[in-house]
Amino acid sequence: MIEPGTGKLYVKKDGATFFLCSSKCQNNLTMGRLPRKTIWTEKGRAEQKRK
Repeated sequence: MIEPGTGKLYVKKDGATFFLCSSKCQNNLTMGRLPRKTIWTEKGRAEQKRK
């Protein structure tokens, strides 16, 4: 959850919008990294529990 008044709004050229908590998250998005394969994300933690 992103605290009110913090974070970034990132808009792609196709109009898709993303609310990001930090520049670290923005860099991972622009590099095309998948949240499932990044261990420190919520989806990454859920994927690790399944294995």
